Amino acid sequence: MRRLDRQNESPAGLMRYRHGQNTWSATCPTPQERRDIWQSLEFMQRGRCAYCEGAMGDGNRHIEHFRQRRNYPRGTFDWSNLFGSCNRAETCGRAKDQCGIYPPEVLIKPDIEDPDTFLVFTPLGNVKPRAGLSAQDHLRASETIRILVLDGALNQIRRAVLCGYIQTMDYFVECAEVYGDDDSWVEELEREVRNTADLPYATAIRHVLTRQSE
Repeated sequence: MRRLDRQNESPAGLMRYRHGQNTWSATCPTPQERRDIWQSLEFMQRGRCAYCEGAMGDGNRHIEHFRQRRNYPRGTFDWSNLFGSCNRAETCGRAKDQCGIYPPEVLIKPDIEDPDTFLVFTPLGNVKPRAGLSAQDHLRASETIRILVLDGALNQIRRAVLCGYIQTMDYFVECAEVYGDDDSWVEELEREVRNTADLPYATAIRHVLTRQSE
């Protein structure tokens, strides 16, 4: 989960629909309007799930209502309430919609909050609340992990992705021990982090390379 920069302007097709007058269905928004929504979501999310950061593609994604339509119908056509989620049944948007009732404000919203403030990923692929959080923020981190099931089936997937980066991290640890204050290895590490910024599970990769879970 990572910070997303939402463009304020709603896709044009959404603006002609109103809660109470229209219902989200297979034909509403229209196929072209859905393509426009996806274009905006892809620009914001760079082709990755808003929650797990896994890659999305045709057949492996859906337009996700952050606050469920059944509990917050007036947000049905609200651009600020829409994200792109993967279709993994046991995690992310699908899991959220099946988890039962929870206070909506407890869930971290990545286009207005930085999940880095709340969550940290480990080399084993796990995700956990950051150390030092207030009781309220610790609860929000824990509930976000629980509601989206970010610390379950995804652990093995992330662990496989992180294997090579753990070796890279070990290399930079050795560089720090050998070269100390020489900034050349730091620049190399920063370049490696930048190069992985648009990859699936990039936040987990960055946290491992920069040893944030230690």
